[in-house]
Amino acid sequence: MSAAAVDVAVRPLTAADLPVLERLEVELFGAGAWSAATLAEELTAPGRTYVGATLPDGALVGYAGLWFDGWDAQVMTVGTDVAHQGRGVGRAMLGALVDRAREVGAASVLLEVRVDNAPALHLYEALGFERLGRRRGYYQPENVDAWTMRLPLGPAAADAPGA
Repeated sequence: MSAAAVDVAVRPLTAADLPVLERLEVELFGAGAWSAATLAEELTAPGRTYVGATLPDGALVGYAGLWFDGWDAQVMTVGTDVAHQGRGVGRAMLGALVDRAREVGAASVLLEVRVDNAPALHLYEALGFERLGRRRGYYQPENVDAWTMRLPLGPAAADAPGA
């Protein structure tokens, strides 16, 4: 049974969010966490869109990123504070990223997810993502496999390479 949904607003991330982002990175990804410097570079990198989910009191409880390469959009990360997982936060942020991918004219949205992350797989598949294949030893340092997944976005998606 999942926890009750939580009311969140999704907004662009800014440099002021870096202390919370760094804490969430360590909480969620441990040894694989990005440093504050890497996070700062990512927020302003060309082709990147990063959003955060905030509670009504303004607390940042999640973050997600998208990279657009001119054809496909790639979900860089979706991370939700442990206390708010399973409450619709990831869905809200992923919805904002998919909307952004449509805005920039992406043919599809791609992502990788750990094969043992059942909640994330369920979320992505419920939103229409399809499994393309399995990448061996993708996640480091754990050396865990990942599913590659794709969400086609409208008519342009039929013309995408490999479609």
